[in-house]
Formats: sequence, C-alpha cells, structure tokens
Amino acid sequence: MSQKRPELLIPASSLEVLKTAVMFGADAVYIGGEAFGLRAKAKNFSMEDMKKGVEFAHAHGVKVHVTVNILAHNDDLPGVEEYLKELKEVGPDALIIADPGVFELAKEICPEIQRHVSTQANNTNYATYQFWWKQGASRVVSARELSLREIKEIRERIPAEMEIESFIHGAMCISYSGRCLLSNFFTGRDANQGACTHPCRWKYSIVEETRPGEYMPVYENERGTYIFNSKDLCMIEHIPEMINAGIDSFKIEGRMKTALYVATVARTYRKAIDDYLEDPQKYRDNMPWYLDQISNCTYRQFTTGFYFGKPTEESQIYDSNTYVKEYTYLGIVGEICDGRCKIEQRNKFSVGETIEIMKPDGENVEVTVKRIINEEGEDQESAPHSKQVLYIELEGGQASPYDILRRQEPEVQ
Repeated sequence: MSQKRPELLIPASSLEVLKTAVMFGADAVYIGGEAFGLRAKAKNFSMEDMKKGVEFAHAHGVKVHVTVNILAHNDDLPGVEEYLKELKEVGPDALIIADPGVFELAKEICPEIQRHVSTQANNTNYATYQFWWKQGASRVVSARELSLREIKEIRERIPAEMEIESFIHGAMCISYSGRCLLSNFFTGRDANQGACTHPCRWKYSIVEETRPGEYMPVYENERGTYIFNSKDLCMIEHIPEMINAGIDSFKIEGRMKTALYVATVARTYRKAIDDYLEDPQKYRDNMPWYLDQISNCTYRQFTTGFYFGKPTEESQIYDSNTYVKEYTYLGIVGEICDGRCKIEQRNKFSVGETIEIMKPDGENVEVTVKRIINEEGEDQESAPHSKQVLYIELEGGQASPYDILRRQEPEVQ
C-alpha cells in the first residue's frame, strides 16, 4: 500500500529566505506580515515582498501560508480587518489563525483563503478538531504536548479531508502550546502579542533569603516541572512513525532563522521523506547522512519532545544556554556574471579560504575563494562588512543561483 506524501512546511523570515526554502525542497512555506503574527521581532514581510514571495512560490508549485495568529485585544480588531483585506489581494493559500474572533473575520473577509488553526489554540483532542472543522477550518496544527498515539486517534476520529499539521523540527517553547508570560513579566514584551524575548533560554540561579549572595544553580530531576530551556525537537529518525500517525504536514519551526538554517533543514527532511517513500531501506541506509547534515546548522541539542510520552529531565539543558554551531553562513549566490558569483555577504571571509557550496540536491562542494571584488570593481582581500554586495571567484567547483555559501568552523576542544 502506498503511503500519502506529507507536505514539508518550511518557515521564512524574508523574501530571500522564502526563495531559499522553495529551492531547497519546501512543499509550502509559512511567513508573517509586519503585524498580527507571533514573531513580531522577525524581519517579516512587507505587502510588496509578500506579493513577490507568493508569485515566486506559486511559480515553483509551492504554497504560502501567512500567520495571523495574534491573540487579539479589542483595539487590535480594526487593524486585523484591514490586514485581512490586504491579504485577500495578495492571495496566499492559507491563513494560520489562533483567535476565534480573527477566524470569524477571515471567514467573512477572505473566505476563499483556507483557514488553518494555529498550535496557539491548544488543539489537544479530536473534539476540538471536529469543532474547528464545523467552523470551516481545513487544517488544525496539533499542540506540541500530543503524543503520536494521540494524534493517530485524532486522525481516526476526524473527516478524512481534514488535515493535521504537526511540528517535526525546531525550538520547543517551554509553556503550554506556546502560551507564555515569562517575557511579559521580565521585559514587558508579550509573547502572545508577538514580542517574545525568549527568557526561557536565559541561565538562572536561585538565592535563599537568609543567604544573600549565594547563588545556587537550578537543577531538576524526574519529579521536576521541566519548564526551562528545552532541547530542540528533531524527528529525522522517526519519519515513518510521523507518517503512520496520519500527519498531513510536517512543520519546521524557525521563522527567525537564517537562510543557512532553512536550507539545511529543508534539504535534509526533503531527502529523508522522499527516500522513505521510495524505499524504507534506503531511508534507513541514509540515516548517517541525515544526522550529519541536520547537525550542520545551529541547534540546541535534540529531543523527540512529547511524541513518545512525557519528556523527562533528559529533554532539558541545565548547564548552558549556548547553541551548537558548526557552520557559518556567508551568503546566497545570486546571478553568475563572467564566472563570478554575486552575493550579499553575511559573515566575514577572505581570499584563500576554503568554503563550501551547499546545493539543493544534497551535494556539498569544497572550493577556494580565489578573488573578492566589490561593486566598484576593486579587489578586496577579505569581506568584513555584513550586507556588502560582492562578486566572488571560486576555484574547485561551479556555483548556481540560490546555492548557499558557508564555512565550516573548527571544533572547539
């Protein structure tokens, strides 16, 4: 029996990253506008860029979902109405919504755009899915607190046409389905209004009242509450179980991530999904490659979250808030002029350095930077200034538009 091919849904923080996601294997991308999403600190899309993004994605057979997942207050609603009218003109494939009031407005203003229910709506049971189906939702994003067993039961009790979207990779919010007040308490920036400062990632100690100045680290055991600093979700080794649970869309978290992160996770999960559907043995044989590739982008150690039961203390990071980082992102290849790659440089590199061309098909090509030329036609020994437009000559391999340039960092002993 052939298995249904799940959608690979990739985040994008900008038009540049959207194009990277499309070229590196996304079936769909999700983006936020400049308001009414829960990543207000991300770069996000102007309406003009959103139109360009939708056009680019649709030209490559990729769908675009737009987040409108703010938990709206009264004063937000007039702006939400105007925003939905603008989105009607842009024409994305779906809106991701958490608030029932916003959902009703979307149904009235742009009924032709599919409505998906955000994980922020705490979707933990089949009755909730049935409710949203009756309201006109075509898809519901499962709460991260659900096990695969629970998702499979939901699949069995909802209409066959209704879609389930679940996270497969990325940061795990420490609160229930992302509803968190830590940021508001510490900094006055409300996570539920799109301004989270991620205080769950900070390092904490406790002080006992009668012993001021004695800082004791926060540790938790198997009886603890596991509220701070989760490892990142990674289900690359469990794609068969995700498919067998009946999940229609595999969602990558990370709308504030770089193009390198997006390219890495999109390419790796694309190949893993395709390999498994072609031949489960091929998927098992290629597992070392997937694990190697997925560790090449910034991450915080990995966990399987709630999918196989309640997380234990092994799912938390207690001694550090640092990320593991093995590659530095240098830029995306634009047009090729006279054998030179045009890039908008992101991090410093120099003539004579060995770097890598990362290609959408899974190939990584080591090359040497032979020459760096600025827009004035002048040679430079290095590229120290972020966002500088440069023309790069590479020796040892050919680059193509949308390839990623990166540099491997030496291991810290």
